[in-house]
Amino acid sequence: MKHKLLIAICIFMLTSLNVFAQKNPVRVGIVGLVHNHVQGFLGREEREDIKIVGIVETNHELALRYSKQFHFPMSLIYNSMKEMIDATHPEAVRAFGTIYDHLAVVEACAPRGIHVMVKKPLAVNMEHARKMETLAKKYRIHLLTNYETTWYASNHKAYELLRKDTIGSLRKVIVHDGHRGPRKLGINSEFLDWLTDPVLDGGGAIVDFGCYGVNLTTWLMNGKRPNTVTAVTQQLQHENNPKVDDESTIILTYDSVNSTIQGSWNWPMGRKDMEVYGLTGAIYADNGNNLRVRMAEGYSGYNEKTYQLKNRETPFNDPFAFFAAVIRNEISLEPNDLSSLENNMTVVEILDAARLSARTGRTIHLRK
Repeated sequence: MKHKLLIAICIFMLTSLNVFAQKNPVRVGIVGLVHNHVQGFLGREEREDIKIVGIVETNHELALRYSKQFHFPMSLIYNSMKEMIDATHPEAVRAFGTIYDHLAVVEACAPRGIHVMVKKPLAVNMEHARKMETLAKKYRIHLLTNYETTWYASNHKAYELLRKDTIGSLRKVIVHDGHRGPRKLGINSEFLDWLTDPVLDGGGAIVDFGCYGVNLTTWLMNGKRPNTVTAVTQQLQHENNPKVDDESTIILTYDSVNSTIQGSWNWPMGRKDMEVYGLTGAIYADNGNNLRVRMAEGYSGYNEKTYQLKNRETPFNDPFAFFAAVIRNEISLEPNDLSSLENNMTVVEILDAARLSARTGRTIHLRK
């Protein structure tokens, strides 16, 4: 009888905790609406994990347009981070402004214990990144960076197969990312104005799409920094991108591995794919759900196995659910995770070196 009573009490407590959690979503503020990807957050289907409590945006015409499109009241709009934070007391903030503004977001949020997730990359340069890192560690907040490719089932399958030694020791990584260019895609002016600004974005395609491959390579290399960084940039659409590069190639060398990262605004179609080569085979992550493994036979032959992968399980298929789960201590970040501060500090260091290499025509040796 006592055992049945204990079981009943446990079930009641677990049910109560679950109901409590459902009634207490993470209170999130949005800072900025000028990043076009904010639409994915505003248009996200309603769940019980996150509640938007305030939005900082000084462009009221833009705010009104999104208010009508996504059916939120203009009462959510604030003119400054301080005003929004004081009024709504968010637990976390999602930054959808310029990359240059990421530092200001962390400066406003960290001292008040507010967790932050930014869009890729973490910062425009290492000076900003180091300040952000110092604040995040001092005030013990989560500071995450979101990449679309973090949620690809194919990339995680590739990582798993590599760790299982399926293709032998890693030797080469090749990553392709990009599209035909932001102006050709017809993105809104609020996004285009800063995306093609060398100060506000930190560069052109080398930053916008080069960061994906740097992030993935750092992950595959277990967080190890490269020995050298060499980069070449071009401006193939001067009429569309007069201030920044639109074509980039970054080459990273390690003791026994090299990585070639092609970030471009000149692909005829959008792409985010990765090739991973080992001593005995290769893995091709063609998109988010399709993956091929080729095992070498003879000189040029191979056996190929294909995978049609399902989306990853919640919260590992959605940056917003993932952010909420980290804040609620439902999952913990490893130092080399794709979203982690440690990984993304290395990403910014490499991007800084890549820009310097492209500008000077030299290979940059990173300090050990």
